[in-house]
Amino acid sequence: MASIDMKDIECLIELFNDSDWDELDLELDGVHLFLSNDPSARASFGAETPAATSEGIQISKPAPSSRATPDKAPAVTAVPEGLIAVRARNLGTFYRSPKPGAPPYVELEQVVDEDTEMCLIEVMKLFTALRAGAKGRVKDICVQDGDMVEGEQILFLLEPAD
Repeated sequence: MASIDMKDIECLIELFNDSDWDELDLELDGVHLFLSNDPSARASFGAETPAATSEGIQISKPAPSSRATPDKAPAVTAVPEGLIAVRARNLGTFYRSPKPGAPPYVELEQVVDEDTEMCLIEVMKLFTALRAGAKGRVKDICVQDGDMVEGEQILFLLEPAD
């Protein structure tokens, strides 16, 4: 049998999303694919490193080698008192603007409302706009353009508007 590729995985994800299944757990050619509609299933997925997640979708591969990685700013994991976190809904690549060279959706100190588009998150060529979900002033942009983000990761911090 030929090895599994991204097109095969995309087809499996599409079939899963169109089905009434709660979970799919598949291991084939060294790739472990776990799809779930239950966000808490992620915690019991195992010790392997997730490579992609979208609304409970996890694709894992063996943990990477201990090669040196570039220094990155530590992820914001706690919401400072008085601020509101805008979190990623799924794993993907974070983009601050709608296309390369375009101005970012939001800047620091910009006032936003519930429907303001804050960024795009792309997973397997599917781009999803993330809205603020609250009124406030952008106090921190916690990730860099092009960074890989995880579901529930804090992307922005807002100071609530009066």
